[in-house]
Amino acid sequence: MMEIGLVLPTIGRGASLGSLEAGAEVAAELGWTSVWVTDHLLVPRGEEAEEYGTILEAIVSLTHVAARFPSFRIGTSVIVPPMRNPVVLAKQLATLDELSGGRLIVGVGVGDRSDLVEFRNLGVEDRMVQRGAFVDETIRMWRHLWSGETDPFLGDFFRITDFVFKPLPPQGGGLPVWTGGRSDRALQRAIELADGYHAARTGPDDVLEKRLALRKLAAEAGRELPTISVRARVRFDQDPVDVYTMCGSDEEVAREVSRFAEFGTEHLIVVLEETDPKELRAAAERFHRMAVVPALGPDGSAGSWN
Repeated sequence: MMEIGLVLPTIGRGASLGSLEAGAEVAAELGWTSVWVTDHLLVPRGEEAEEYGTILEAIVSLTHVAARFPSFRIGTSVIVPPMRNPVVLAKQLATLDELSGGRLIVGVGVGDRSDLVEFRNLGVEDRMVQRGAFVDETIRMWRHLWSGETDPFLGDFFRITDFVFKPLPPQGGGLPVWTGGRSDRALQRAIELADGYHAARTGPDDVLEKRLALRKLAAEAGRELPTISVRARVRFDQDPVDVYTMCGSDEEVAREVSRFAEFGTEHLIVVLEETDPKELRAAAERFHRMAVVPALGPDGSAGSWN
């Protein structure tokens, strides 16, 4: 069964407590299984600021939502460890898992070259050229701390020798980490270090291609296939755009939802873009009524690709 999640409206000029709670509330009422937040901290002026210049901080937002709404999982889509202090982040995530009763999924990304100014603004520009290796070691370090291991952690970026890390997250070292990206290394990272592959700007055909590639890598490594998830925008009654978006009529959007399920997507996480609480609720209800129920059936079942 493909599960449906919602990216909460924490970005854009209308982002507010009201929009955050409205998104969580309608997701809970519709029985969606997860809610997610996006992460940016200090983007430069210009085109990127139009989308990310106004943004509620990710960890704080999820903490509020987790306390108010106990029925679904919470996640980051995605957080970028090289932009933060990853040891502090390990503690924040462990605490959030504790406070939410073990409901956290950590989606991580490495960032890309368009984020260079943001890295510079945060005083970590030197991490840009090694950001992939930095994320790899960060995940290993998190697992080390979260598992309750007390031996030193000695890596290229982190050397932790004398420490106590408690309380442990309820999910322990198995706290789910999902990684994304399109490169060969990104796919390998999902197999070696992660529990899930979290794709963005990706249509159903691309999901099928990535699933085949991940299955091959998993077989070669003797590991299980990671969870496959996709974050996708929805724009009813609009023409297709360059970046993959579910666009068009109710029937066209429903067809895309069905294809995602058919081709092996286990979690479809939607971006509805509205921040006004009433408009957000209307969009979520329409998507559920016109796309989710027709595509998956009233019991949530769907055919799956093997």
